[in-house]
Amino acid sequence: MFRLKTTCMGLMVGLLLPIPTYAANFCIAVNGGFGSGGTSYVAPTFVLPAHNHCAAWSGFTKTATTVIAIANGTACLSSDSRVLTLSVLNTDPPFFGNGATASDQVQLCPTSVTDCRITGQDAGYFAGTAAQQPCTSTLLRLPPTHD
Repeated sequence: MFRLKTTCMGLMVGLLLPIPTYAANFCIAVNGGFGSGGTSYVAPTFVLPAHNHCAAWSGFTKTATTVIAIANGTACLSSDSRVLTLSVLNTDPPFFGNGATASDQVQLCPTSVTDCRITGQDAGYFAGTAAQQPCTSTLLRLPPTHD
């Protein structure tokens, strides 16, 4: 009897503890991504939100040959966990101009989705087709100087 109570208590405690989520690099390619003539959004240590929730997006955007913009925004995962929507604001005074920003809204299916029902798109400054991309070491590299 005592053994059953101990087992049940351990199970209840385990169920009440939060499931840990781990931050990872998350990268999105628009029009082929950085290095292929397009743009890449890079968020080091991003935690994909739970379905029907949003999470902060913080990182940088790589485009052209040497342009790196600072990027901040919000990413939300649909209620069926199939579509990620990212709203991001990019700043880079040497590229966009002093006080100017570039906004984008990206919709795509994360690579874990096997039956994606949309075509990933970026509607905004860097408009084009969008898809999650592998975060290579070259893509994650943030050089000390850039425009």
